[in-house]
Amino acid sequence: MVLAFALVLEGAPWLAAYRQFNRMRGERGVLEGVQRGKDPTVIAVLFEDSAAMVGLVVAFVGIAPYQITGNPVYDAVASIVIGLILGVTAMWLAFETKGLLIGESANREVVAEIRRLAERYPAVERMNEVLTMHMGPEYILANISLDIACDVPRTRAHAIMDELDARIKAADRRVKRVFIESQNTCAPA
Repeated sequence: MVLAFALVLEGAPWLAAYRQFNRMRGERGVLEGVQRGKDPTVIAVLFEDSAAMVGLVVAFVGIAPYQITGNPVYDAVASIVIGLILGVTAMWLAFETKGLLIGESANREVVAEIRRLAERYPAVERMNEVLTMHMGPEYILANISLDIACDVPRTRAHAIMDELDARIKAADRRVKRVFIESQNTCAPA
């Protein structure tokens, strides 16, 4: 009875976390949603609650035969399995949220869109690099290095950078800060 009651109590927050996770992952699969999800609190609650519910089921599977047979091995094995579940959950959670704690780049689609937007300008001769970092679930910082043709007037070059900044932010609302620099070395006029 105690384990069934605990399962009901753990099930309610798990269901709420799973619904939030479904909204966050969109059309992606569960594993891809976990890997690409950028809100560590939702993932942490979902992992913790999932581990707790699986642990309760394992506890029931270990205690029931112990109660029936009187053999404590079932209970001991269930305790070991629960410990392993908690350990694996902790390691997986640490692995999945590590990037968000120390900084993780935006996914390839975001970087490709930034490159595509910059390359639309004929004055941009070359894209050197696009560096991105998630500062939070809905906050991406982008640092772009490009070469603008030497014959482009300085005022036009600055206008291109301002336009590109605005277009990048409009294309993906998560991109909040954009730093653009032109690295080509033009001979002074």
